[in-house]
Amino acid sequence: MIIFLCVIAAIALFFILVMIIDCNRFVVREYTCVSEKLHKEGKFILLSDLHNKSFGKDNARLLHAIEKEKPDAILIAGDMYTSAKNKDNFEVAEFVSRLAGKYPVYYANGNHEHKTRLYPEVFGSMYRDYMEKIEAAGVVVLVNDKVFLPNYNMEIYGLEIEREYYKKFVNQSMEKKYLTETLGKPDLWKFNLLIAHNPDYFDAYADWGADLTVSGHVHGGLMRLPVLGGVISPKLKLFPHYDGGRFEKGRGVMILGRGLGTHTLPIRIFNPGELVVIHFRRQ
Repeated sequence: MIIFLCVIAAIALFFILVMIIDCNRFVVREYTCVSEKLHKEGKFILLSDLHNKSFGKDNARLLHAIEKEKPDAILIAGDMYTSAKNKDNFEVAEFVSRLAGKYPVYYANGNHEHKTRLYPEVFGSMYRDYMEKIEAAGVVVLVNDKVFLPNYNMEIYGLEIEREYYKKFVNQSMEKKYLTETLGKPDLWKFNLLIAHNPDYFDAYADWGADLTVSGHVHGGLMRLPVLGGVISPKLKLFPHYDGGRFEKGRGVMILGRGLGTHTLPIRIFNPGELVVIHFRRQ
């Protein structure tokens, strides 16, 4: 019995150590996106789900890793801060603003930004103050809006979906017309890049006309297991199909980042934070 308890304690200690390490480190993962629609090649970085996490003072480690990659632009797929009452997001705003001083930054809201925008009676001026600061620094915030990059022939859309699409235990469907009504019809002669925080609706994004969708939200499934992948999604679905990596549907591609931080359950096991680098190539 003593030996059994010692084994259990050793296993528990091992997982705790892995969790502590993985919650405080990140890796760089690279993907390549090829399209005949692109007029120019480039390198973009995808950030998501920082949730107020700081890798070193003023996020120096993360900033250094980004600078080392020498990106042409930064894509932010939401949840850079956590929607907690009286929670300060000043450091995150400073970090995003510093990025905007060096690179073009295109930002779409996640469910946490959306929540603080919808309920100022709970969160006060958190959302307004944050957005005013980063927009003043030059960040292009896309709330169901788009911006065209003529050098790339690329249209970047930022999608903010309603909170009903984030309900736990519910397999909510999304019709193509929802995206058309929200974002308009894409120009299929352009390379359409969609920043959409929630990856669960990739089929709808691809059917709408997104050549590339970049997402976050799932945090890699908190814990990753060999073969099985991510263990649980924010909808509390076990072993979600969309847990992280590259996915394809027809001509549409999704690159799903595993995020950088945590919230509520500070768990990352065999699942370090992720800095995503996307190389765009002309076909």
